[in-house]
Amino acid sequence: MERRKFLKTSLSYGAATGASFVFLDRGIPGQGAAKNVKERIEKVKLAMLTMQRHAWEQGVAAQALLEMEETELVILMAKEAALRQLEDGRLAVISANQGVTDPAANGEPVLYAAKITGDPSLQKAAEGMLDYLLHKAPKTKEGTLYHIANKPQVWIDSMYMAPPFIAVAGHPDEALKQIEGFRKLLWNPEKKLFSHIWDDSINDFERKDFWGVGNGWAAAGMSRVIKALPKKMTEEKKRLIGYVRDVIDGCLAFQRQDGLFHDVVDNPKTFVEANLAQMLAYSIYRGLQGGWLDPSYSKHAERMRKAAHEKVDEYGLVQDVCGAPTFELPGTATEGQAFFLLMEAAASAG
Repeated sequence: MERRKFLKTSLSYGAATGASFVFLDRGIPGQGAAKNVKERIEKVKLAMLTMQRHAWEQGVAAQALLEMEETELVILMAKEAALRQLEDGRLAVISANQGVTDPAANGEPVLYAAKITGDPSLQKAAEGMLDYLLHKAPKTKEGTLYHIANKPQVWIDSMYMAPPFIAVAGHPDEALKQIEGFRKLLWNPEKKLFSHIWDDSINDFERKDFWGVGNGWAAAGMSRVIKALPKKMTEEKKRLIGYVRDVIDGCLAFQRQDGLFHDVVDNPKTFVEANLAQMLAYSIYRGLQGGWLDPSYSKHAERMRKAAHEKVDEYGLVQDVCGAPTFELPGTATEGQAFFLLMEAAASAG
């Protein structure tokens, strides 16, 4: 797994109307006319589609296309994820990979493609992924999903990878159980931030740092679950809303003047990173759209969105995100491209 160099040793839906995403300019100071912004979005999408992708990267890219209502592209991405499914049900695995929850990032796009096409092979692929999470995946003694198969570790990344798909696939109680499990191990109530990695084998943190992108995964994942929960689960939604608001507020307490954050949110010695801003802006826009965030958060989302647009280069690459392939230096990454698109889809829907 190539999420970070230091780990090498440890080894809902938009309308099904095709490419019908409608860009609505919400005003990006200094960025020119809406036409130029729309062109930038297309460049970011094209650049994302050229990138090599591991399982979670395929999934977050497909999710971005799903929320942009790019139906044909979602179907194609889903077919590729299903083509590279392991016998145990994990989707989009392209190499020897220890990821437990990463493949589940493909689950919602594959399930959506199955419903749109009526293709039984895609339905079977989605069911296989769900069965793996529910019955085969390694977990803590409390039933919380581990993030990798070869070490008993819980990562905050999993908050985005698994619960949204589990909820959309008809198991909202299990999705909530997973969120509570991740939160119990990784949430720091004083800082209002999530630590990155808990390791059961040492009964301690493998990485206690408040990784920015990790907190972005948490906010975005829980925001998607809020939308996926049945209407009757009002108390559960309220609880999740509080969780999302807490992590957004926790991050905003450390926001820089330029609208961005440090790679480790509370450590100014770490590099300045662009993807957390996109992830939080996405979460805020979804909260505003859903009516569960106060309108006062809008100004924060717009500030972060402006900062993200300023990071897009002439080729459509979002620069200075936590960069592939080691994710320990500023660079470019599929997830950085995808969250720019997710942010724009959410901004246009709000």
